[in-house]
Amino acid sequence: MSRRIMSDDSSDRAIPILFFVGGALVLLAMIGGPIFYYGFCVFDVPQYSIAVLTHKTGKDIPNDAELAPDETYKGLQAQVLGAGRHFRNPWNWDWQIVPQIEIPQGKVGVRIRQYGDDPVDGGVVAWRSNEKGIVPEVLQPGLYPINAVFADQLNSRDNYAEVIELHDQVSVPGGYRGVVTNLTGEMPDDPNTLVLLPADKGKRGVEPSTLDTGTYPQYSNPYINRVDLVDCRSQRLNLSEDGDMGFPSKDGFWVTLDGIIEFRVMPEKAAEVYVIYNELENDGQGITKIDEEVIKKVVLPNARSFCRLRGSDHSGREFISGDTRTQFQEDFQREIETNCESQGIEIVQALITKINPPQQIASPVRDRQIAVEESKQFGKQLIQQESEKQLAIEGEMNLRLQALVAAQQEVVKMTTEAKQAQEIALIEASKRLKVAELELQAAADQAAATLARGTAEAKVIEFQNEAEAAGWRKAVAAFSNDGDEYARWSLLKKLAPAYRSMMVNTSDSPIMDIFRQYEPTVARPASAAAPSPVAPSTGPAPVTVETATEN
Repeated sequence: MSRRIMSDDSSDRAIPILFFVGGALVLLAMIGGPIFYYGFCVFDVPQYSIAVLTHKTGKDIPNDAELAPDETYKGLQAQVLGAGRHFRNPWNWDWQIVPQIEIPQGKVGVRIRQYGDDPVDGGVVAWRSNEKGIVPEVLQPGLYPINAVFADQLNSRDNYAEVIELHDQVSVPGGYRGVVTNLTGEMPDDPNTLVLLPADKGKRGVEPSTLDTGTYPQYSNPYINRVDLVDCRSQRLNLSEDGDMGFPSKDGFWVTLDGIIEFRVMPEKAAEVYVIYNELENDGQGITKIDEEVIKKVVLPNARSFCRLRGSDHSGREFISGDTRTQFQEDFQREIETNCESQGIEIVQALITKINPPQQIASPVRDRQIAVEESKQFGKQLIQQESEKQLAIEGEMNLRLQALVAAQQEVVKMTTEAKQAQEIALIEASKRLKVAELELQAAADQAAATLARGTAEAKVIEFQNEAEAAGWRKAVAAFSNDGDEYARWSLLKKLAPAYRSMMVNTSDSPIMDIFRQYEPTVARPASAAAPSPVAPSTGPAPVTVETATEN
């Protein structure tokens, strides 16, 4: 009984302990889980960097594989992580943050792939993306997020998938041509040709077309192509310094000459010239010293051949005279141009500056030549004097002709001025005549106008007089054709309105008779008449007559 009680008590005490332990574990998981997750599973890849992943668990990779085929296999993964925050379980994964591959300016990166299948042709170039070896395409300057390491940093880490070799970009400077040699690829149909035929373009061998001035990164993979620079600028060869130019003359004397030959490799035939005349010891730093080979194998042999063949056709003294020297120079220029052009060399200029004849015959021939030249000079002097004489005669004739021309010009000038003055005077007289004619016409027109105006005015006066006469005739007819009556009536008509009253000396004045016959006289009564206070005069008494007139 006691044992059971004790067992019940222990079980009762174990339950809180279990709850406590479980809560602690939950709390630990809640706190430790984020700490483990963010402290050990989260990592940040900075900018311009990558994370190289290695799977620590999973299936084993095949023995012939360098990288894990996918994430289910353990080992180095082909995939890399770029910049940003990533989550990986450190129990299953391992990662390493490394800088991205940066190709500097002026360089290219040659990729050597460390994984994949072996090339089918047994070579070292990975023509396919699933093959290991040298990748034909190069990396241009820039950043590349690939799992690779530079060739000079192989000891820095061992988890890389590619090796990058830095090489200079192929650059063809001005005046040069780049001869491209394909080091890999299929063999041409005819391997015995100097350069590839158009049908074999891209195959192994020397390309017929060359690279002009510029930069060519696509030809910078030294395992795929080799570019040799051929100088196509003008080169100068001094025959007196660089070559022994001597030959026996026709009469057995030794003749030497000095000259300058300016030549250059024809750009369109640079590849053929490179293949034919280049030597292995000239292949140094990419620039082929082919000009030395051209001088030794083309220019000097052709120059010596011409001089010895053509020089033996002339005697020693002929090289002293100017005609032979000139003809020899022209033939030398023409022949060396023709022979060198067929070998891909352009002769810009071939000039013989000096011919040294043998001294045994130089002095006599020179004296004879000097005498001939002096004779020619004297003859030229005589011709010059004759020319000067003829020139003096022609000069005097020219002066005479100039004076004659000047006199003729003066006569023509005076004649022209006289004609011009005559024409001007004639024009002025014509103007005055025209003005006088116009004035005469205007005077005639004015006289006609005055006559017409006078005639019209006379007609008006005549018509007015006739109208007035007709009026008078009508008026006189009203007075029974008695002109005196009409005259009297007219007089009275004019005078009557002007008089209001009139004083005359006597009542029997003739003027009173005029008025009396139109207005009766009113007699005043005798009683009303007052005696005059003045003394009686000798004449009749004045009488006042009042007439009524209109104002």
